[in-house]
Amino acid sequence: MKRERILKNVGLVSLAIGALTLSSCNKGNNASSNQVSADGSSKVLKFSAIPDENTTGQAERYAPAVKWLSEQLDVKVEFVPSSDYEASVTNFETGDVQLAWFGGVSGVRARDAVAASRALVSGSKDLAFKSYFIAHESTGLTRSDSFPTATKGMTLTFGSAGSTSGCIMPANFIFKNTGEGPLTYYSRLGFSGSHDNTALQVQAGTFKIGAMNFSTYEKMVKAGKIDPNKCRVIWETPTYADYNFTARGDLDIMFGEGFTDRLQKLLIECEDPAVLKAFDREKFVKVNNATFQGIADVMKKVKLK
Repeated sequence: MKRERILKNVGLVSLAIGALTLSSCNKGNNASSNQVSADGSSKVLKFSAIPDENTTGQAERYAPAVKWLSEQLDVKVEFVPSSDYEASVTNFETGDVQLAWFGGVSGVRARDAVAASRALVSGSKDLAFKSYFIAHESTGLTRSDSFPTATKGMTLTFGSAGSTSGCIMPANFIFKNTGEGPLTYYSRLGFSGSHDNTALQVQAGTFKIGAMNFSTYEKMVKAGKIDPNKCRVIWETPTYADYNFTARGDLDIMFGEGFTDRLQKLLIECEDPAVLKAFDREKFVKVNNATFQGIADVMKKVKLK
């Protein structure tokens, strides 16, 4: 399998970023598919979000945000579902969406692909995000302050290969703590496709170990979807900046000078509980591209062989 060969050669899943970023190497301010007509009738702000959980019901989930953004900005707003992480970045690059709720890695890729694009806001918890390593109860493992080296030789599943908190950063910490990449450290590696699927697969014993974002795990426990005694947190990673709203660099051209700054200000001041709930955030805080330099630095280390 090509992906596994790449990861094994370098011993670090961050190489998966390299494979993903190849599609974004053609940088530039690509023409948007939503150009404004002479009478301004075709101006539509389209936004998307990475499908970090079950992809069904995306439009329903983000409907409050569509309504709120349309009312606050006085423009037509549409939500565009994404089938996977790659699709969300591609839609941003081609101009099929102008605004997207990205993870750290996908946000860096999107901003690199479209000139002058800006990270606008993150959730307050996103500036100190972290991943959980979880284990099936049969492993006998319990929570530890140090990386769980006893997991060596077990089976492990990530979420999506392009997920910051469900793959890239956990894999980076595996390498930093063991000197080995996940393909050599674990007996079998899987990709569940989403954080919730990772938790469910570990709880079922399909994989003994999993890596996922802390927020989804805690939400699933609270909702009774997983049993923390059967699907246990055994280690949490150091923190890093992650999720963010990123706007294309041509947003002001489409909607008028100052539109991007206005959008950023509105998001920061948003107190609508339905909107915040859609993103599972308590509030938005101002960020910029430099906020995610740590993620970008990891991606720059990628070298395909």
